[in-house]
Amino acid sequence: MHSLRGLPHVQDIRTIGLIAGIELASRPDSPGSRGFDLFVDCFEKGLLIRVTGDIVALSPPLIIESSDIDNIVSVLGDALRKVA
Repeated sequence: MHSLRGLPHVQDIRTIGLIAGIELASRPDSPGSRGFDLFVDCFEKGLLIRVTGDIVALSPPLIIESSDIDNIVSVLGDALRKVA
């Protein structure tokens, strides 16, 4: 997850084991809307993420494969580059 640091709108990334929280910069006129747009983009690509305002919360199953983690990071990275 920490490889997403430095992408547009990412303010902070916190992890404990497989659990991650990604804090996004809020839009000045519409807090929470960037997180929602990210949720929609990821959902359309087959990745279900949980957002609370502009914070992405990830808690994948403990039986996740390395290739699945790579896919999550890839989809999230593409979505972060796309969301305005």
